[in-house]
Amino acid sequence: MSTSSLTPDEITAIRKALDTYLWPEAAAVDALYIVQQRHGWVDDAKLEAVAGVLGLSPAYLDSLATFYPLLHRKPVGRKVIRYCDSVSCWLMGSDRLAASLRERLGIGEGETTSDGAYTLLPHPCLGACHQAPVAMVADRLLTGLDPADPDTLLEEGDGN
Repeated sequence: MSTSSLTPDEITAIRKALDTYLWPEAAAVDALYIVQQRHGWVDDAKLEAVAGVLGLSPAYLDSLATFYPLLHRKPVGRKVIRYCDSVSCWLMGSDRLAASLRERLGIGEGETTSDGAYTLLPHPCLGACHQAPVAMVADRLLTGLDPADPDTLLEEGDGN
């Protein structure tokens, strides 16, 4: 498998991650995240190149990348909004928050706004049940959100 779709810096970072684990499988998520941090998502060519560096099959890496909700196998917006859809957040209005966001942004779950600014994704749990409903915009956790006010979420999320 060719590594030509990766930069030398990416290959170095992936090999460094590989050196910290006993098995290449343990470094796989870190390696995919290294690529995603630089490109926003992991396309097929880069996934195959990472597989080559790690000595793993592309199918194995694809199974990881499609399982973990923080890894993206298709392009996403400049800011990804992940609203928590766990039971706790749902009880506190995350379904209404999601509906408000869909209406405000004009997109559905898994879609990106036409200007490429936002992608909206449900997330199984963001680990802040006591502050529900919650969402992440980019890497910023926003808590105690008003389900009827998506603009506040978007404004606070722009604080990055």
